[in-house]
Amino acid sequence: MLAACLLSPAATAQTADAPQIRVGDRWWFVEWYTVPSTTPNRDWTITSLDGTRILGTENGEPLVLTTDLNVSESPRSTASNPRDLDFPLTVGKRWQFDTDWTFKPKASKGRASISVVVAAYERVTVPAGTFDAYRIESRERHSGRSPIGSVYDAEVLRTYWYAPEASAIVKRVTKHPYLGPSTVELVALDLKR
Repeated sequence: MLAACLLSPAATAQTADAPQIRVGDRWWFVEWYTVPSTTPNRDWTITSLDGTRILGTENGEPLVLTTDLNVSESPRSTASNPRDLDFPLTVGKRWQFDTDWTFKPKASKGRASISVVVAAYERVTVPAGTFDAYRIESRERHSGRSPIGSVYDAEVLRTYWYAPEASAIVKRVTKHPYLGPSTVELVALDLKR
């Protein structure tokens, strides 16, 4: 029993530093709402690195990431201060941040106050395989307006898993009162190591 405890992912978890991203790194994700799918509908490709951000494409459109792999701009959204990941990661780490956001499909804009905790280090299975990952949980208070003047006020809960081996968040489960539940999972990857 002692040997099993010593070899478990939780026992070997230490600290994860920001990954070394390279031009040409590529990840394929699937996002689904009610019916699970393994067919990728999101393709990220890194095209350049400038020291302060990571540039790439998502399905051929501009993608801008921070050096901690947070999405500043994608075809779907923008965030002024994205910090879903805050390296180094270790179980028990907590942080809070505020960010202005835009959800492009609905042309909605607003602000979010977000509390994050690295809750565990565990195995997670996604279409791309099984990974040892940091399970991260966030509680988010979003407020804003739609272009037609509707007021937006919601609590959004997210659980996501960052896998150092994949240099990515390999799974994200979101509970959103307006958009409904959604899941994003890594389907495949090609890292230039």
